[in-house]
Amino acid sequence: MTTDTEARTAREAGDGQAGGGIRIAGLRFGYPGREVLRGVDLELAGGELVALVGLNGCGKSTLLRLCAGLLRPGAGRVLLDGADVAGLSRRAAARRVALLHQSAPAVPGMTVRQLVRQGRYAARGPLGMLREGDDAVAARAMADVGVAEWADRPVEALSGGERQRVRLAMALAQDTRVLLLDEPTTYLDLRHQLEVLSTVVRLRAERGITVVMVLHDIGHAARFADRIVALRDGVVVADGAPEAVVTPQLLADALGVVGRVGRDPEGGWPVCYPDHPLSSPKIIAK
Repeated sequence: MTTDTEARTAREAGDGQAGGGIRIAGLRFGYPGREVLRGVDLELAGGELVALVGLNGCGKSTLLRLCAGLLRPGAGRVLLDGADVAGLSRRAAARRVALLHQSAPAVPGMTVRQLVRQGRYAARGPLGMLREGDDAVAARAMADVGVAEWADRPVEALSGGERQRVRLAMALAQDTRVLLLDEPTTYLDLRHQLEVLSTVVRLRAERGITVVMVLHDIGHAARFADRIVALRDGVVVADGAPEAVVTPQLLADALGVVGRVGRDPEGGWPVCYPDHPLSSPKIIAK
């Protein structure tokens, strides 16, 4: 007879090796007195690059944290290549999905190499982390993001854009098939925003990973993502390719602004021209 421990070991044995598909079914989550997600259903194919957009408080970051196994849903499930993330241990979930949070303070005295190596904890464990030097995965992560030459520099001495690239390398060092990015361009100037997003697009293509990123800039979402999912009041109000869903109606329904939408003359992606905020944003019914 298979014990619970043996069954769990078998279920987790293939962590990080599957195709990166995500299925979200009937997902609900809330805090006392406040429901954040009110029934979200999504299916993301392996290798997709998806942008989550919507007003502050609509549930975007919460959805990422549920997908990473950092929160437990009140109802519904998140399946990573068929495995219910809520049934995985924290370390097992981290071998399947990496989450880059909005921001994190620099640890005084920590070098770029040391920070990137933190991403190897799920794979190497506490004893493995005691070994000196980089393994091949951490070295590749630094090289792929273009920070290998900074390996011995203190993280606190880097600019905001440089630090964000290092944190991206740390997430890549988890060596997962799913990468979740929570507002990866926050606090960055335009040049570094484009640099980070271009790097994400390149890495998705080179590694074949699934990327889900929360973005506040609808223009960036329309340009860089394959698919846009818009949330409002804890439910999905739009889902599709940028050219199909980025419309004046989306600007009103999901972002609370009146605006116009055109097309980039060279790339063809939607370009948004927000005019003014709606005085009373439309309430989306469930």
